[in-house]
Parts: sequence; structure tokens; C-alpha cells
Amino acid sequence: MATLLDGRRLAGEIEARLQAVIARHGTQLGRPPGLAVLRVGDDPASGVYVANKEKACARVGITSLGAHLAAGTGAEEVLAAVRRLNADPCCDGILLQLPLPAGLAEGPLLMAIDPAKDADGLHTLNLGHLLKGEPGPRSCTPAGVMALLARHGVALAGLRAVVVGRSILVGQPMALMLQAADATVTVAHSRTTDLAALTRQADVLVVAAGRPRMIGAEHVKPGAVVVDVGIHRTESGLCGDVRFEEVEPIASAISPVPGGVGPMTVTMLLVNTVVAWCRRAGLDHGLGDLVPYRGLDGPWAGQDPGVRVEGG
Repeated sequence: MATLLDGRRLAGEIEARLQAVIARHGTQLGRPPGLAVLRVGDDPASGVYVANKEKACARVGITSLGAHLAAGTGAEEVLAAVRRLNADPCCDGILLQLPLPAGLAEGPLLMAIDPAKDADGLHTLNLGHLLKGEPGPRSCTPAGVMALLARHGVALAGLRAVVVGRSILVGQPMALMLQAADATVTVAHSRTTDLAALTRQADVLVVAAGRPRMIGAEHVKPGAVVVDVGIHRTESGLCGDVRFEEVEPIASAISPVPGGVGPMTVTMLLVNTVVAWCRRAGLDHGLGDLVPYRGLDGPWAGQDPGVRVEGG
């Protein structure tokens, strides 16, 4: 039986760490961290996701500063909201909830977010930091996958990793993070010829294709670690991109849906916010294992260069 990569449990452990950091620095800084989730329109799934993020903020002591704009809000008004949050000294993280209503282009709005407050790690500058192995906020879902693998003792150095999915939200940053951890990485997608032949070579298989139950036993090497990033609501309930009942008996470890990657995505949003809060004040956050960086030729590091440690 495969080990379950339990995202709910790890998310709870990380939330306890965040609470401790906020309690340690809150009095000194005179305020808690602030996170603004900006929602535009009435997409039902987005409403659920935003509510979950706000509840998570409340659990750890982060102030929610977000806004809900009507579906007909124009781009200039959304930009104005982003700029107000950029200028707000109580706001440390900003997330633009996707998808946006038809007619609103996400690119210019994401680019308008102050890179230092980019809680989802999607600003072009922060993706560049990831590519170059420099410190900065990391894309939440792939960062959550990396934390999940580390927590369960998956030593990535030298392993063959295959990422199914090439989106800028998950697939591309996931590949970069795995590569930085010294895995040998291949990025595949729904149009890859003979996908199963490729995925069966993977010691670590991360599936973020966005297609329900796409990956089955024929795609997985016995003993592989399988991470299912997908989540879909179907008539029979929630499912992922992986046919769990087929793959679980042959994998060494697998993430469930729900309860695997999903909770980690929300938690890494909180991590990025708390790290930004500490970074602005030059204080040690002690969370470097969750947002590690690596120079192109340098070793792993878990602490921002130049950050002042209390008492130092």
C-alpha cells in the first residue's frame, strides 16, 4: 500500500509555524501580516476558494484585506484596486483570483501587482527569480508539492521526474523547482506522443494536466511517487487527474484528492505573505525550508541574504 502524501496534516503543521512567527514579531512590527485576495465576478468555485483562503488567514492571524468586485468591473477599476493595495502599508501580499470574467485580460493585471507583494509568485519578475534560483515568492501549488515531498522524505537528487502539464501556473514552475533540487526533469502534456512510455520512466510523477482521471496504472512505474495536482467536480464526486484506485496499489507514495496538494496551495499563499511581512522589516522568518532558493551554480540556501536576525 502506498504512503499517502497528506497535505492536510502538513498544512496544519505549517500553520502552527506561521502562528508562532506572527506571535513573535507582531508586537515589534505593530501589526499582523495582511493578505488581499482580489476577486472579480461571481464564479462559484472562486467564491469557495476565496472563502477558504480567508478562513486560513483567520486561523494563523493574517488580516484579510481583499475585495470582491462585480463581474462588470472594467480593467481600469481593477487596476486602481491593485494600485491601492500596492500602496497600502498594511498589505504584504496580493492575489488576483483566477479565472477573471470574460473581457478582462489577466496579464496586465498580474503585472500591475508589486512584485514584493506578489503572494502567488506569478509576476514575470518573480518567475524570473525562480528561473535564476534567486530569492522571491514562489508559485504556491508547485511550492506546496515540494514541501509535501520533503516532508515525506523524498530525496529528489538524481531521480527522474516527469511533469505532465506545461502551464505557467503549475507545470513550468514545478519543473524548475524539481530541477533546482537536482532531479532530471521532463515536461510532458496531453499532446505528448506515447505519454505512457514517458511517464513510466518517472521516479517522481507530477500530474497537472487539468484532465479528470487521465493517468492510470499503465502510466506509472511500480514504486514511483505520484503527485496529483488536479481537482475536478464530477457527478460521482471530486477526483483528480490520476485514477487513484488503479495507481495507489503500485506507487510507493501518492497524494489523495482531496486532501493532498489542495491544502498545501492555500498554506503556501500564507507562507509567501508572512515571509514578505518579515522581509519588509528585515526580520528572520525561519521559513526558509519552505521557500528555498538556489543560485545557478550555488548550494541550496534557506535564508534570504542580508536578512537581520533578532539580536544580530
